Amino acid sequence: MYTDYKHEPFTDFTKEENQKEFLEALAVVKQDIGKEYPLVIDGKDVTTKDKLVSYNPCNHDEVIGSVSKASTKEIDAAFAAAKKAFPAWSQTNPVARAELLFRAAAIMRRRKHELSATVVKEAGKPWVEADIEVAEGIDFLEYYGRQMIELKDGKKIESRDGESNQYIYTSAGVAVTIPPWNFSAAIMMGTTVAPLVAGNTVLLKPAEPTPIIAAKFVDIMREAGVPDGVLNFVPGEPHEIGDYLVDHKDTALITFTGSKATGLRIMERAAKVQEGQRHLKRVLAEMGGKDTVVVDQDADVETAVNAIVTAAFNFSGQKCSAGSRAVIHEDLYDTVAQRVVEETEKLTLGDSEKYENYLGPVINQKAYDKVTSYIEIGKKEATLLTGDESDDSTGFFIKPTIFGDAAPDARIMQEEIFGPVLALCKASSYEEAIDIANNTEYGLTGAVISNNVDHLEYAKQNFHVGNLYFNRNCTGAIVGYHPFGGFKLSGTDSKAGGPDYLLQYLLPKSISQML
Repeated sequence: MYTDYKHEPFTDFTKEENQKEFLEALAVVKQDIGKEYPLVIDGKDVTTKDKLVSYNPCNHDEVIGSVSKASTKEIDAAFAAAKKAFPAWSQTNPVARAELLFRAAAIMRRRKHELSATVVKEAGKPWVEADIEVAEGIDFLEYYGRQMIELKDGKKIESRDGESNQYIYTSAGVAVTIPPWNFSAAIMMGTTVAPLVAGNTVLLKPAEPTPIIAAKFVDIMREAGVPDGVLNFVPGEPHEIGDYLVDHKDTALITFTGSKATGLRIMERAAKVQEGQRHLKRVLAEMGGKDTVVVDQDADVETAVNAIVTAAFNFSGQKCSAGSRAVIHEDLYDTVAQRVVEETEKLTLGDSEKYENYLGPVINQKAYDKVTSYIEIGKKEATLLTGDESDDSTGFFIKPTIFGDAAPDARIMQEEIFGPVLALCKASSYEEAIDIANNTEYGLTGAVISNNVDHLEYAKQNFHVGNLYFNRNCTGAIVGYHPFGGFKLSGTDSKAGGPDYLLQYLLPKSISQML
């Protein structure tokens, strides 16, 4: 009935006609600069006095737009709408729910450059990265729709003489989705449509720096035909509505992507049963990483250099999967370190509107201050090899910075910086390199650059990360190809974009009938 799943192609921006089309999309997005967007509750636009303002991180004086802020009053209304819509939506044919996602994906495809251009303006993401992100959002809709169709009849279990047995899946209730700003399109879309296609109703609270792309996505879902109350758009300040969303007695599911501190707070609060609550809340949390590229002594140097630079500095290192540290065998350390510095110094930094800029800004002043403070820490802990130039006068720009000869237990080797900062560390053996790679509280992604088959097999068993890559960088997971999620304090390892993901939004039900 439906074609086999294949991931959405990326735009080839080396072609002049594609660059021209993207510039036209940027012009369209600029026409909406300063526009106000409402909440959406029970299918109705709701405007409030207080606004959440989105600023361009390339030019912090430019307002991209604003959205109405939800207070606890609007959150209560959204829960009431979601609860009211749940019975009919949960019993809607799963194929019809999947087809809603397919229609939305088709609309997104037609508006792909516009959505990518919005990410460029609002998140400061370079063209290529923004295009890949919107493609990933489309992938989530296409993949999860197909997954729901596969699960619609449940799973086969055994029956016996005189007894017929079934194993089916039912929907859980009201889901709260709290996505991050760094993948303001892809993760926002994926964590919204997964519970929705599984028959749950959703309250979407977008990340406060990037609410405009979320507002556009909600409009697309409404155009595709999402019923009233099934998807409610409730942006707001975390300190005003975050705990309220988590604590609410009607919350059944919580999907969160963000910092370790916030994720742990959510898990702790969700564990408490509130008055009137008759279920246990389920939390899916992805909480970050401190990811390592390991370079073996027999590695191809240029493969290693490409993997390290790409993993460290794509989107200015603002990825939980970013390879913010490299552990290099001492036999290759000097050669690899020199080449990494050389390639990094070729990278262009500037306004993301310009295609030629490889790196854009960090997201806001808070991020800028955090990253630059870590650079100061790095200068005390290790050897500065390049970088240490920053400017927040117009936008939040930080030149890619590399430290060499970092100790395995240095703060810049242990703590998530979330910016364009890379630490290089030397290992005397391959086994020591893997031990260093494992020495943090995180376990999200990692890469090994090696031509030694035994060493690759060793890594499969002993490199403790949820996503492990060989002879490539450790970022860029593709839906359906690289199910994504991590071990340890990187989160609940829910494996977004994988065959088990939707099961976490469903309740299995066993039915036995005597014949």
